[in-house]
Amino acid sequence: MQYKNGCTLQGHEVVRGGESVRGRGSSLPGTESQAEGKSAGLEGGKPAPNDPINLERRVGLLSGVALIVGTMIGSGIFVSPKGLLQRTGSVALSLIVWGACGCLSLLGALCYVELGCMIPSSGAEHTYYQTAFGHLPAFLFAWVSIIILKPAMLAIICLSFSKYLVEAFASECEPPLMAIQLLGALTIVIITFINSYSVTLATKVQNVFTAAKLLAILIIVVGGMVKLAQGNTQYLATGFKGSTNSLGDVATAFYSGLWAYDGWNNLNYVTEELKKPYTNLPRAIIIGLPLVTICYLLVNVSYLAVMSPDELLASETVAVLFGGRLFGIAGQVVMICSVVMSTFGSANGSCFTAGRLCFVAAREGHMVDVLSYVHAKKLTPSPALLFNATIALLMVIPSDIGSLIDFFSFTAWIFYGGAMAALLVMRHTMKEAPRPYKVPIFIPIVVLIISVYLVVGPIIDSPQIEYLYASLFIIAGLIFYFPFVYMKKSLPGMGHVTTFFQLLLQVVPTDVMPDA
Repeated sequence: MQYKNGCTLQGHEVVRGGESVRGRGSSLPGTESQAEGKSAGLEGGKPAPNDPINLERRVGLLSGVALIVGTMIGSGIFVSPKGLLQRTGSVALSLIVWGACGCLSLLGALCYVELGCMIPSSGAEHTYYQTAFGHLPAFLFAWVSIIILKPAMLAIICLSFSKYLVEAFASECEPPLMAIQLLGALTIVIITFINSYSVTLATKVQNVFTAAKLLAILIIVVGGMVKLAQGNTQYLATGFKGSTNSLGDVATAFYSGLWAYDGWNNLNYVTEELKKPYTNLPRAIIIGLPLVTICYLLVNVSYLAVMSPDELLASETVAVLFGGRLFGIAGQVVMICSVVMSTFGSANGSCFTAGRLCFVAAREGHMVDVLSYVHAKKLTPSPALLFNATIALLMVIPSDIGSLIDFFSFTAWIFYGGAMAALLVMRHTMKEAPRPYKVPIFIPIVVLIISVYLVVGPIIDSPQIEYLYASLFIIAGLIFYFPFVYMKKSLPGMGHVTTFFQLLLQVVPTDVMPDA
């Protein structure tokens, strides 16, 4: 193995940052790439020895469903019931919001099916923005998502994981904050190692932990149904008593609920690694979203069959209290283990997709070159995964889960609305593009209107400093876009930095992305 300009690394060409050949994106629909939809590349499998270096198609239908369901069902259903009930003020309105969040997520996901089948490239919103609007909106999305949204999601889930796990050993005492932070940081490190080591290992972990969390939810639902059958309906019977009249409160209640549903778009981030994407993308979403919605509604009904609204609001670990009421100490232990497994699986899925977004953005020149490199042997985007983990570790320090959720939801729905706008634009600018799946036009319009409400409503009714921070951070991306992306400037010494990390991490640049 030689190391010099123009030399090779593990049989692949090594080039310095700023001189490497980045992928230029797949052919757009309407070219020969769509005609090859049933090619071996789409079917999946390992590349031939002399194939270009790229990510492999190793995610099947089962793993796709597990990625969606496993990422969505994480800490949200164990953390969000309190925030959502508190903001709606009543049992009936909270259940309506839970159901509405599921319907909204499904509508959004159906729009993403059309986008993902029309443009079968990884990167989700980043790819769609670039196709519909150009480089600037795509860069701003990547800027906010890679620096804030994706690391924040990983930090939130890992903090929830560590809080529940530490709670199991803290007895009656309040868990020490330092222990929660350290365990959360360790969890981030472990999950990043798994995803950097092997895509196959990461998908197997996702499949196993998804099955475990569905079993845990089944236990909660069955226990709640038994209590309802015994006549414990007094808490559900309170109905709309105490419902809020504030539109801002309803919007922020949606934030809590939609945080629990977030992840419905995750499969679009890994489309290039999905086997038979035109078939498996819609199937995975149609299976995953209704399953999660039904689970969430039944779990909330089960909670209210055992605990009063006041008890639910007073508890920071709702699932543990539920298990204790039904089965005593054994129930608490089971629920703690269930939550731990659920949140770990969700964090694994979040890490998996975050790395792919960073990888795609760097490949298109919106991040530094080395983030678009993959490991020479394992073909995992390890630099992008490590970058995401580093920022997530910094976010563990404040440990304010509630503020992180509000910040995340506010910013995320700006970009979800943008994806709906991109779909509407491409209906006019790419009329002839093949669309294996075409969503009714009213659906993206409805989701766009709701996303505007979710962004504007809280600002008008109850402005918070997080919303200002989010807006300023988006605008701050312009400072980096014009010199480094538009004018293609680079900092002195970046070539040496890229080469250093290339040799340290044993990574190589990817070739042009294979046609889908």
